[in-house]
Amino acid sequence: MPTVLITGANRGIGLELARQYAADGWRVLATCRDPDRAADLAGIGGNVETHRLDVDDASSVDALAVDLKGQSIDVLFNNAGVIGKRGASIADVDYDVWARTMATNLFGPVRVAWALRDNVQASTLKVMAFTGSKMGSIGQNTGGNVIYRSSKTALNMAVSCLAQELESKGVTAVVFHPGHVRTDMGGPTAPVTAPESVAGMRKVVAGLVPGDNGTFWNYDGAPLPW
Repeated sequence: MPTVLITGANRGIGLELARQYAADGWRVLATCRDPDRAADLAGIGGNVETHRLDVDDASSVDALAVDLKGQSIDVLFNNAGVIGKRGASIADVDYDVWARTMATNLFGPVRVAWALRDNVQASTLKVMAFTGSKMGSIGQNTGGNVIYRSSKTALNMAVSCLAQELESKGVTAVVFHPGHVRTDMGGPTAPVTAPESVAGMRKVVAGLVPGDNGTFWNYDGAPLPW
């Protein structure tokens, strides 16, 4: 039975990832800050284990790594993230919000990936997937939203570096743009549903080969420019 670990699994894309992987018979390690308040996550059937994890807290990440020591993780899906201040420009940026957004969207997923690298390396599939955004693409930048954009651009570079560092271990690390998804973050009028987004990303994950290490994907399988 393959195993997936999902961060930010209590809502939105993370919750849908947990639902779909569990429905397909995977062992799901679902993490969130407060499992006691994650009612929707608790309601998912199948082989689902809930673990407490705050990606902003190094001690929380270390504790999870200790709990999971010796357990293989086929797919590590670093999904947890925040929007920061929506629409922020350089002219009105709040540097405290910017710093907190970078901590969650950049430091958090990299910290989790590095802490659990042995678990992924010990698995059959050896995949690390990161929920990024095409808003982090410099090639497609249209301006504005500097806080969110820069956090995702930095994540792109960090994953590219991580991919090179772990390539010799057989790990395939990729970044996804999940689409503009109808979630609390994406808003009620977003054009892509969570089931559509997750099904597309899972299809890409299932088809990854070592040569895809360090690549950037749209949820529908189209490559994206950095």
